Amino acid sequence: MNSISRRPVLLAGLSVAGAGALAACSGSGSTPALISPSGSAVAAADKKRTKSGKTHQLTLTSAQAMVDLGAGITARTWAFSGQVPGKELRVSAGDALAATLSNQLPNQTTTSLHWHGIALRNDMDGAPPATQAAVRAGRNFTYRFTADAPGTYFFHPHIGVQLDRGLYAPLIVEDPREPLSYDEEWVVVLDDWLDGVTGTPDDVFAELRQGMGGMHMGEGSSSSSGHDMGGMDMSGSGMDGTSNSPSASPSGGGMGMGFMLMGAQSALLGGDAGDVKYPYHLINGRVPADPQVFRSKPGKRVRLRLINAGADTAYRVALGGHKFTITHTDGFPVRHQQADALLLGMGERYDVLVTLDDGVFPLVALAEGKNAIGMAVIRTGSGSLPKATVRPTELDGRLMAASQLHAAEDVRLTSKKVDRVHRIELTGGMMTYNWAINGKRFDMNNPTAHPITVEQGQRVRLDFVNTTTMWHPMHLHGHTYQLGSGGPRKDTTIVLPRKTVSVFFDADNPGQWMLHCHNAYHGEAGMMALVVYQA
Repeated sequence: MNSISRRPVLLAGLSVAGAGALAACSGSGSTPALISPSGSAVAAADKKRTKSGKTHQLTLTSAQAMVDLGAGITARTWAFSGQVPGKELRVSAGDALAATLSNQLPNQTTTSLHWHGIALRNDMDGAPPATQAAVRAGRNFTYRFTADAPGTYFFHPHIGVQLDRGLYAPLIVEDPREPLSYDEEWVVVLDDWLDGVTGTPDDVFAELRQGMGGMHMGEGSSSSSGHDMGGMDMSGSGMDGTSNSPSASPSGGGMGMGFMLMGAQSALLGGDAGDVKYPYHLINGRVPADPQVFRSKPGKRVRLRLINAGADTAYRVALGGHKFTITHTDGFPVRHQQADALLLGMGERYDVLVTLDDGVFPLVALAEGKNAIGMAVIRTGSGSLPKATVRPTELDGRLMAASQLHAAEDVRLTSKKVDRVHRIELTGGMMTYNWAINGKRFDMNNPTAHPITVEQGQRVRLDFVNTTTMWHPMHLHGHTYQLGSGGPRKDTTIVLPRKTVSVFFDADNPGQWMLHCHNAYHGEAGMMALVVYQA
């Protein structure tokens, strides 16, 4: 078990308490008139976006595939054009995309594409049922939008727990006036993997939704809000991130412990680290025993674009023998900070610069609290590959998270009176797996049932109040918010157990936007809400 005793104080700043009284503004009464995802206000806002005049046309085919994870390991999964991650999509700020999703998934499965972090027009956000009907099997849908903000993004489905399959790929929006100086670039995608190895994400969710109340755990079992089993490591994962129980499978009831992760603890995350046990943790689709190798030369300055595409795992990332200079998070620049390691929750992205030494160096993504790693390698000289069990000392060095960063001056929100405050209470627990926002599970049949209302032009404050004993990475579609009064601009942020994080954004992108936990299983269980613009 990975034990970290010096970090709780360091990362207490993940919880940024807001000033002033908490207020719930989405009270009772009739639902106000709302701006439609394809209404005139959405079209008017889209016209204001800076456009380059260039359009990228492409087709993304979602289909069943057999993928090679390295070291002789294959998995039957769903992927874009048969590869994991999907092919990188790279454009310049102001370019338009005409991306046709061709749904060739089996069993009449519907799907969609969500462009994570992009402040695009609402009807292209890819979040059924709020912004579009799901794309039916055998059908196509073309997403047309302008990507006007440079940064590191990615795309994935927004239906069920499809995020935990192989349907994800990087989206890089380059800055035509790039201020950073560097020689090379490497996009690094992190993922927790079980699909086609120990089961499917649907199997996992079927088990988790039974909750711990349906499991015969005996005396001393966990409380309703978590599943700390006294520090026992029941993860089934070895030090190299491989499974000690390759035949793990879902059960029909009773214990139901085929996929549920027990005893995963992290002081960084405030206790319980996650719900799901994964046999592998991947970097760019490869297991640690057979890693991807990035080849360069000593002295080269490299920009790493780090993306956590996982469904249930936070990663602590470090490069052996090197320090990171953090330049961006979630696509937006920050005041440069040096660090030995970074903490990434699901959905978060960081850009860092490193100046390479001479040799062979492991880039390690420690699955926080799960006693397993993902690994890739940078090679600039001679030497053997690091072992799959490598633990660079930098993992225990100076660790940075979003709360310790500051927005660059040119993207910092101007000082302005807050017009509307919403209390976003994160509720639920493991006993009945009843994750929700403000005590209400999101209703896919009636998405506007409990709207979080804003009006165009308002400065809005969201107070994420985590009443649970688990951490939640909270993601807002269509916008970036600022952590506190001067923190970084982000679209996804970690909210620790029993803590409050206050974020601010300007309501400048009309429509109906999902707000949810980016743990795929928490979100699907109901920890979602809809931020809607009043007409």
